[in-house]
Amino acid sequence: MLRMQKIFLIGLALTGMASDAHANCVCRCVNGEMQAICQSSIDLPPICPPTICPTTPPAIEPLPSLRIPPIGTSQCRNVQVLNPRTNRYEWREVCY
Repeated sequence: MLRMQKIFLIGLALTGMASDAHANCVCRCVNGEMQAICQSSIDLPPICPPTICPTTPPAIEPLPSLRIPPIGTSQCRNVQVLNPRTNRYEWREVCY
């Protein structure tokens, strides 16, 4: 019985770690509009709630990256994404 409890606890711990590792999509204000941002092209984007985003400040877009877009995407571009911790927009490269 004790062995079964140990196996159950180890499985539970591994399941908890796996669920944190696969939470790769978040809803963020991008260029003034709420959009889903995913880490991988195979992740299912969540349905983002309608939100009024702060207007993006005028800024000069950084130069585009010279790297090849990740597998499953065709292009990347720089966008302003609202950082919820600082409540400020930051430039991020997002691939589609």
